[in-house]
Amino acid sequence: MNVTEYTLEIVGELQRSAKLMLGTSSTGSEALVEAIIQSRKIFVAGAGRSGLMVKAFAMRLMHLGLDVHVVGETVTPGLGKEDLLLIASGSGETKSLLSMAKKAKELEAKLAIVTIYPESTIGRLADIKIRLPGSPKDQSESSYHTIQPMGSLFEQTLLIFFDATILSLMEKQGLDSSSMYGNHANLE
Repeated sequence: MNVTEYTLEIVGELQRSAKLMLGTSSTGSEALVEAIIQSRKIFVAGAGRSGLMVKAFAMRLMHLGLDVHVVGETVTPGLGKEDLLLIASGSGETKSLLSMAKKAKELEAKLAIVTIYPESTIGRLADIKIRLPGSPKDQSESSYHTIQPMGSLFEQTLLIFFDATILSLMEKQGLDSSSMYGNHANLE
């Protein structure tokens, strides 16, 4: 296959993933939207490529005018009772993220996870669980087929899910792209 043919195959995989989400993630998705709206501050965390996707989500939340922070940045404040920690983790078992999840529960913050495995250790701790289809990094133990390497399909689905969540937040807050632009970086 050439690059264009691979691109078409990836888009097909993403369409199949989106269709699989119809019945499995809508309750958690709406709970996440409400938790974002109700939270004083929103904190996001992820590792590797999932971390990059959740950082992109944080940027859009900032464009919405929300008080959002990426865990691990030097300017990230402390997490508190009225706050939300959102973790993106395909496995739900990443040690550094598990540590954060446990700390969030100790601090009585709300905990949400977007994952392939809602029954994972972090999933069991979470108040809000969103299951996205996808294959784990080690595809030998997965029945979900993808031509893509490692967790690429999950990470792409994650970004699309987060963008769809932004659209829902925009609708609920009566915002559009032009109203968000005032929060866009201007030192570029």
